[in-house]
Amino acid sequence: MTLEILPVGDRAMLRRFIRVPSEVHKHDQAWITPLTMEREEAFSPKDNEFLRRAEVRFWIARRDGRDVGRISAQIDPLAQQGAAERIGHFGCLSAENDPAVFAALVGTAEDFLRSRHVTRVRGPFSLSINEEIGLLVDGFSTPPMMLMGHDPDYAAGQLEALGYRKEKDTFAYLLDMQAPLPQSARRMLDRPLPARVKMRRLNFKDYANDIRKMVDIFNDAWSNNWGFVPLTGEEAGELAKRMRLLLDDRLVWFAEVDGEAVAFMVTLPNLNEAIRDLDGRLWPFGWAKLLWRLKLHRIRTARVPLFGMRRKFSGTLLGSAIPLQLIGAMLPANATFGFRSIELSWILEDNFPMRRILELLGARAYKTYRIYGKKLAAAGGARAPGDLDNPIRLATQVLA
Repeated sequence: MTLEILPVGDRAMLRRFIRVPSEVHKHDQAWITPLTMEREEAFSPKDNEFLRRAEVRFWIARRDGRDVGRISAQIDPLAQQGAAERIGHFGCLSAENDPAVFAALVGTAEDFLRSRHVTRVRGPFSLSINEEIGLLVDGFSTPPMMLMGHDPDYAAGQLEALGYRKEKDTFAYLLDMQAPLPQSARRMLDRPLPARVKMRRLNFKDYANDIRKMVDIFNDAWSNNWGFVPLTGEEAGELAKRMRLLLDDRLVWFAEVDGEAVAFMVTLPNLNEAIRDLDGRLWPFGWAKLLWRLKLHRIRTARVPLFGMRRKFSGTLLGSAIPLQLIGAMLPANATFGFRSIELSWILEDNFPMRRILELLGARAYKTYRIYGKKLAAAGGARAPGDLDNPIRLATQVLA
């Protein structure tokens, strides 16, 4: 019954790391195995700028020849800006319901962060705050939407037993597209906007420029939010490349005021619905199934993963109208695609203006993701268990 914590150091180990959650969730009816190809890209420094700038380690827990858990630890230099403490993160946490496995994985990540003089650890972030965040603590019975996490109901208790406490909750809201809009929301949507305000679709002929506008708005909109880390230009380029095949201009809208783009909203078909029975594999027949489902619009759920509005409009009458109008602009297209429900995520628990807008539309918070934190004691020169004799960034070590 020997428990080993193994550092991920090559492609074969990375593939094992990617498959761990599928083993942990093999009896969970709500689990959806992500596409292996997509996960390999997400953990590749060639395709993920975060792995090129941050210091990252991955580990696998193995017992009696079986992989029984995994975790990551990462230090993002951008997360240190303006922070009172040196911040480190853990993420990619998935393990069997065994206190020893959780303690060994979390302890290994903490030791590594401590050896890098981190004084506060937060997570899970997989891998940054702009990717998958939080541990699912409510809403276990429904499958996750694309690029959203899913955790067993015992994980929170295991983490809390190791001294972790809530720092922030985020919500996923679900909007039932088959239910009529409340009359109060309908009246607000029917109000004409001032002539200086225009709604427009994404312009594929000027795609790169529109993506740059999105990122600029996003960074301005979120800059005062808890835990904010800006999207970099390189991350924006990678995001544009990944999203292009899924984007439809009827589902991506900008709000312009006096000709300036001041807000945007992106809706994506829920790819998880299309890949649920593929077990993460596109070969040999997965590609055909996926393309057929996407082409025939057989996807009945969608997610709004990106939204932003410039801060100068916060607290103004126009600022309260623009988000609602962006959602309203997408409603006809959502009906055309046949979406039965749309998830809007994630929403910080203290983002009351956005929560009020969503609840006005009849949306409900149906999943809660919790970000935990813990104070780390001084390292005292300790070396991370399983670390390399000549430490280098995992991003370089694994897939350079």
